[in-house]
Amino acid sequence: MTEHVVLEFSQETTEVAKNIVARYPEGKHKSALIPLLHLAQAEFDGWLSVPAMDCVARFLNIQPIEVYEVASFYSMFNLKPVGKCLLEVCRTSSCWLSGAEDVVRHIEKKLGIKDGQTTADGMFTLKTVECLGSCGTAPMLQCGGDYYENLTLEKVDTLLDKLKLDGSRRVYTQDNPLNID
Repeated sequence: MTEHVVLEFSQETTEVAKNIVARYPEGKHKSALIPLLHLAQAEFDGWLSVPAMDCVARFLNIQPIEVYEVASFYSMFNLKPVGKCLLEVCRTSSCWLSGAEDVVRHIEKKLGIKDGQTTADGMFTLKTVECLGSCGTAPMLQCGGDYYENLTLEKVDTLLDKLKLDGSRRVYTQDNPLNID
């Protein structure tokens, strides 16, 4: 018999979610779905399990399938557990033409994983994604809240080494604290 897990937002996240929903007119609260999915992903270990998506559906008083459809459409939502460091490499035109394929192959070789996989130690997940909006500084990857641009294989090695040393899930600030440029 499978146990059905019911997740609920923390009190703090519930207050944030209420404020987000309040931005939308009555009858249009479903418009808060994407921001609430971001909250749920942050609250529930960096990914959206079915119970996490069900929590969002209950909060918005919509059908769970409506949440699943949106969460499964966008690459910014993770539908399975991810490593402490989620490496999202842009795979669209500018990045691909500037060497993103080499960056992906290099990361795969260095970490011993393929696109969509997580290292055995749970530290890194590699994910190729659609445009991250940094075409002029291609190739690039995003890790947490930071962009790492104008990548070379040497910069990738430096980034991975520094992330390994750091060893924890962090939201890095925009001032590039790993200092790889």
